[in-house]
Amino acid sequence: MIALAPGILADLSAAFERFFALFGIELEVARRQGVRVIAILVMATVAWYLVRVIAGRILKVADDGDETSLSIREKRANTVAGLLTQVGRIVITVFVVILVLDTFMNITPLLAGAGIIGLAISFGSQSLVKDVISGFFILMERQFDVGDVVAIAGKSGTVERMTLRMVMLRDLDGSIHVIPNGQISTVTNHTRGWSRAVVDLTVAYHTDVDKVIGILREEAKRFADDQAWKPRLDGNPEVVGVEGLGDNKVTLRVLLRTRPGKHWEVGREFRRRAIIRLDREGVKVPDTKATVVVRHADAEGRITDDVQPPGGD
Repeated sequence: MIALAPGILADLSAAFERFFALFGIELEVARRQGVRVIAILVMATVAWYLVRVIAGRILKVADDGDETSLSIREKRANTVAGLLTQVGRIVITVFVVILVLDTFMNITPLLAGAGIIGLAISFGSQSLVKDVISGFFILMERQFDVGDVVAIAGKSGTVERMTLRMVMLRDLDGSIHVIPNGQISTVTNHTRGWSRAVVDLTVAYHTDVDKVIGILREEAKRFADDQAWKPRLDGNPEVVGVEGLGDNKVTLRVLLRTRPGKHWEVGREFRRRAIIRLDREGVKVPDTKATVVVRHADAEGRITDDVQPPGGD
C-alpha cells in the first residue's frame, strides 16, 4: 500500500499538469498561485474574525446587565457594532476578489474600466449617493440609534437596523418600514435623554378642584415611592393644576418625567391609579350628555331655570 503511494502521487501530478496545460499554465506556477490564494483566504478569515471580535467587544463593554431596557450606551454600541460588521464584510469581500483576480491576471485595465463604470453609475444613481451621504451624517451626529423610537419621513416606530443607505423601523402593529436615508429631512426622537408622560384628567365643574389636586398630589407621591416604578421615573411627578376649561369639564394635568422610552407605560399606570383613587373618593367624571337650560322670568322679575334633557320641548 505504501509502495503504491508515490505512483499515485505521480499520476495525480501528471493529471494536474495536463489540466493546467490546457490553460497555458505551468504546474509550478499553479502551485504558487494556489498557495497565494489559500493565504489570501486565510488572511480574510482572520480579518473577519477580528471584525466579529471587535463588534462583540463593543457590545460587551456597553452592556449594563439590565435586560429590561436599552441604555443610550447600549443603543449606540448596537448601532456601531452593526455598522462595523456590515462595512467589514463588504471591505473584506472586495479585497479578496481583487487579490485573487490579481493572482491570475493583470487587473490594472480591469480597475480602470471599473472606475469608469463606477463613475457612470454614480451619475445615474444620485439618489443612492445622497442616501449614503445622509446616512454618514446621521451616524456621525448620533441623531438616533438602534433601539430608539423615532418618527421620520411620515413613519414612526422602533429602529431595528441602520446602514449607510437606509433605516428599518418596526411600528406598533409589527410592520417594517424601510426608509432611504436621503428621504429623512426631520427626525423626532422619542427616547433620547429623557421622556415625559403628560396625563390629563377631567372632572365636572361642580367638583372641588383643590380637593382633586390634593388627591392627585398624594397619589403621585405614592406612585413615585413605589419601588416597582421608581426606577422608571426621572424625578418626582408634578401636578400642574388646571390646564383647561371645557363645555362641561375641568382638565387637570400631571407631568411625569421618566427614563427614555418609559413614558408610555408610566402614563398608562398612573392613569389607572388616578381613576381608581378618584372613584374611591367619590369624584365623578363629567357628564357628556348635553342638557338644555331654559331661563324664565316672572312678572316680578324673579328668574328660574328649567333644565331639560336633549330633545325636550
